[in-house]
Amino acid sequence: MRSWLSILCVFLVCSLWAQDRPLVTVHKALELMGSRFDITVVAHNEDVGYINIDEATAEIQRIEKLISAWDPDSETSLINKNAGIRPVVVSAELFALIERSKQISELTDGAFDISYASMDGIWKFDGSMTSMPSQSEIKNSIAKVGYRNIVLNHKEQSVFLAKKGMKISFGAIGKGYAADKAKELLVSKQVVGGIINAAGDLTTWGTKANGEKWLIGIANPLSEDRIFSWLPIVESSVATSGNYEKHVVLDGVKYSHIIDPRTGYPATGVNSVSIFAKSAETCDALATAVFILGKEDGLALVNQLGGIEVVLVDDRNKIHKSSGILLDEASE
Repeated sequence: MRSWLSILCVFLVCSLWAQDRPLVTVHKALELMGSRFDITVVAHNEDVGYINIDEATAEIQRIEKLISAWDPDSETSLINKNAGIRPVVVSAELFALIERSKQISELTDGAFDISYASMDGIWKFDGSMTSMPSQSEIKNSIAKVGYRNIVLNHKEQSVFLAKKGMKISFGAIGKGYAADKAKELLVSKQVVGGIINAAGDLTTWGTKANGEKWLIGIANPLSEDRIFSWLPIVESSVATSGNYEKHVVLDGVKYSHIIDPRTGYPATGVNSVSIFAKSAETCDALATAVFILGKEDGLALVNQLGGIEVVLVDDRNKIHKSSGILLDEASE
């Protein structure tokens, strides 16, 4: 009996000692889902922190295997291969993600649409474009796009793309979803704090090792090295869509690489959109949608949604924000 009590006492003392030790921050940058992921965790020691990061990495790789349209063996590729042919029974996880994607499409009047992958690539943002595509080319480019043609059967848990040659892709929501799932896994393992940064789709929990809040900077679209403002984020997420690099100027008009799936034309009038919400998935999808909707409609939409905020920079580099954002601009 005494030996068991001794072991228990030693265990309790060791546990308390571990809790009293200063926390450390462990970070790793990886290439995942075709993009850079930065995973940062707050842990009791470096060894545990790197184990946590490896666990998060494995979860992100699992998500990629599920949703990748480039992997010929993924469920998503199977859906695309059978477009216009037959429904495909999928896992509950993928079915739910597609269902949420369709709900966001409804909410944004189609500005967000995972069937955008059906578009023909008539717009080039590599410097080779010198003139606008014709109206007929643009119309034809979106002929197979339309979230309403993604048919979900709840009873069979199947997905059917109604038009032959139609495709879906999770490029505008997948990284946010992966970040959420990695965070969910680490929180379940009692990791006290961290950041998952999925190529700019960022989610946080807890605080820094010293107890301070995580801070994110709103970048100046004209210069990524300059920051408009620093904002604290607690148990929250943020995603930014911008035309920092990929755009084309035709007849004096700057066209973003973000194309409206409803019209086939690139979005104009906005330089960047940063969405703040609880989940990175929501931020990821709405950042794209609000960029396409534009300043007035985008702000109006966000102001109607609970728990979601936006900072929008228009093409004159003027900042606009939703009603819940208190923004102090950084000094030049």
